Amino acid sequence: MTFGFAPSSATSASASVDSVNRLARMLEPAEWASAGIPLLRSPREVVSGLHSRHRPTPATAVIAVLDHEERLAASASFARRTTVPADGWEFRNALLAQLRRVIPHDLRRRTPVRTAVLLYCRDGDERWTEEDGAWMWGLRDACTLHGLRCGAYITLTGGGWQVLGEGRGGRRPSSLSEPAPLADLVTGQQPVLTRTGGGSTQALRRSAAR
Repeated sequence: MTFGFAPSSATSASASVDSVNRLARMLEPAEWASAGIPLLRSPREVVSGLHSRHRPTPATAVIAVLDHEERLAASASFARRTTVPADGWEFRNALLAQLRRVIPHDLRRRTPVRTAVLLYCRDGDERWTEEDGAWMWGLRDACTLHGLRCGAYITLTGGGWQVLGEGRGGRRPSSLSEPAPLADLVTGQQPVLTRTGGGSTQALRRSAAR
């Protein structure tokens, strides 16, 4: 004789509500494109600089804050826990924790001056995924709570980098390419790093300020 237990209606309802909530906490490409996200003047330079500083591998997020001249004011990297479903609320909390570590908030300003951009290194191709949508939602909400403008969301894959919602991208750097020496990237027109940090939610790895 075999005994089994069917899931209760309460458990099924809870799982269904949780799934609906997660779907609500993500942004579709059309929503992102219509949100008025400021364009990066030199996206390749920003991507190359973050790639060299943080050397991201798949499932690594790099959050960066740029000043009004698109110079890098601060950045941090951390590993996403791939064992949990993609949820914009969880991503928002992780991004906000990193921002609070590396740069003061701008909530006292009437209008944001600095802009946060997110580079996410992942497997797959450049096409939008629900995980990307959750990162977009999380970035937008974290920026609001930290007094920043919400900037570009960039994916880094084996095929190169892509600014989602803009159609701009390139083959290098990619998640498979070797980072260029940082000294080669720092010129008068390049972003200048003032504070930086990186790591995962369990163990944070700080890199030296430059």
